[in-house]
Amino acid sequence: MSTAPLTSRAAEILSRPTTINGLTLANRIVMAPMTRQFSPGGVPGADVVSYYARRAAAGVGLIVTEGTYVGHESAGESDRVPRFHGDEQLAGWAKVAEAVHAAGGRIVPQLWHIGMVREPGKPPYPDAPAIGPSGLRLGATEPTGKAMTRTDIDAVIEAFADAAAAAERTGFDGVELHGAHGYLIDQFLWAGTNRRTDSYGGDLVARTRFAAEIVAAVRERVSPGFPVIFRYSQWKPEAYDEKLAGTPEELEAILTPIAAAGVDAFHASTRRHWLPEFEGSDLNLAGWTRKLTGRTTITVGSVGLDGDFLRAFRGEGAPVGSLDGLLDRLERDEFDLVAVGRALLQDPEWAAKVLGGRTEELRPYDAGSLRTLS
Repeated sequence: MSTAPLTSRAAEILSRPTTINGLTLANRIVMAPMTRQFSPGGVPGADVVSYYARRAAAGVGLIVTEGTYVGHESAGESDRVPRFHGDEQLAGWAKVAEAVHAAGGRIVPQLWHIGMVREPGKPPYPDAPAIGPSGLRLGATEPTGKAMTRTDIDAVIEAFADAAAAAERTGFDGVELHGAHGYLIDQFLWAGTNRRTDSYGGDLVARTRFAAEIVAAVRERVSPGFPVIFRYSQWKPEAYDEKLAGTPEELEAILTPIAAAGVDAFHASTRRHWLPEFEGSDLNLAGWTRKLTGRTTITVGSVGLDGDFLRAFRGEGAPVGSLDGLLDRLERDEFDLVAVGRALLQDPEWAAKVLGGRTEELRPYDAGSLRTLS
């Protein structure tokens, strides 16, 4: 373990290059996806171009965009969240990718379908129903939406594949599939929302079929060297203590078919990256994911700050947190990459400061940054 001062140690450890399926990243810092709703009509404009390019120019190794709706009418519930379908929307995204590359960065869009989280009557398609594996919202005992038919399932899978092909066509460096946080893919993975009795429901392995088919469809539509990242979580916004897997063995059973379908990297979402995932081991969720699958892994969860990200949505800030524990884990290769959310939202220069040994310049998080245009 390095004994260098934190300022130089952070620069030394985080500045190491790495690859995801042949895509070379200059360092280990990833910008985490953060929804801002700054794209009227689902079109990312000049301010969105500037937002991402500024962080690329400051040294972020890989940018994962905010969640973008795939081309299915039930995919979302806001006309200000960007979409990854439609000529005008994709033209806007092409400008984002071009600007990020000009600044020396790499970027992937996060492809998203919110499933049963959708409220009826909301834009961009007010008449679209909320759909899910069993028509169940998180925590509900009775259906409030539409249980997906096989036709619905095929249509959503095709929407993800179309979006991934569009990402490669418009110059992006890969894609991330949003399978976390209680949204559609996660609704299939979790027994609490998947009560199906066909081949898309049942035990924990059977519940991975939808996710694996999306990954396989995406893999088929893009080049072999185009990275496919899969984001997943144990927690859900309305069920923080729930787990897809209660043991490493269960986690392996879930991740193995998804990895085999063509995942190059897993983005393991936690609220606090320093917490062990299972008793008897210090490994966090990303650490276990790397150990069980052998795939590249990205850790995330309150990096650089002392305080859970959920406080931001209550209007609370957070002080700067120590990077020591994170660097210890990264140095022993528990995981490969580190996703930074609020700290990068707060400060576009965060990566430059850390990689340049200027950690004394890092600033506490101000919840008002959720509304930033910078």
